[in-house]
Amino acid sequence: MIQFNEDLIIWIDETESTNLYLKERLAESVLPNGTLVVADYQTKGRGQQGNSWFSGKSKNLLFSLLIYPNKVLAKELFVLSQIASLVIKRTLSNFSKNISIKWPNDIYWNNKKIAGILIENNLEGEYIQQSIIGIGLNVNEDEFPDFLPNPVSLKQIIGRDIDRKELMQLIMREFQMFFNRLEAEEDGKIDEEYMVSLYWGEGYHLYKDKDGEFIARIEDVLPSGHLILRTKDEDENRTYAFKEVTFISE
Repeated sequence: MIQFNEDLIIWIDETESTNLYLKERLAESVLPNGTLVVADYQTKGRGQQGNSWFSGKSKNLLFSLLIYPNKVLAKELFVLSQIASLVIKRTLSNFSKNISIKWPNDIYWNNKKIAGILIENNLEGEYIQQSIIGIGLNVNEDEFPDFLPNPVSLKQIIGRDIDRKELMQLIMREFQMFFNRLEAEEDGKIDEEYMVSLYWGEGYHLYKDKDGEFIARIEDVLPSGHLILRTKDEDENRTYAFKEVTFISE
């Protein structure tokens, strides 16, 4: 059972990335389950597939959580991505409507991205031995560089600054609840909530894969994290790993 408390939170001014910081600390000594690193600034923040993550200093939440999920099979590791994205989605829904999860784990407000998640796992046999869940959440950012396609911050949505430490506490309460569910083997409830929280979770939309654009609806997401789309014209299922299909803005 993971128990989060203030003694396990490490607040730092600056680091290359909070995921890397945790890895370096783990190379030196064993860290407790639930250790959390929060940085005011990252010089080399990363997103999925090596993408960079922009954040102004002391404006947002940049953090990584260490867990030892000894009951999670390697072939079902996507449940950790589901939990992380649902935690952020639930927390932000306290402040605004129209928060959703863009598969696999980006967090959106309407059609704009407010948070990204990067999870790095160590496997031991059939099980996950250790996970570092890295999250970048736009909290009090006033403006973003032009090269970012569709960013938004919580401040831009609600029109005021948010206390980052209080927001972090809300997030950790949600993590505690979801990991309690996982310990109780209530994976089905997690999966159900994830599916109803998906961006473009209903109706047909425009996508693009290596063969071109097509219209489809989300049929399912497998325990492996693969997305299943049901095409409108051919009425067939297509299965995709991350980066194999693109959501085309409408």
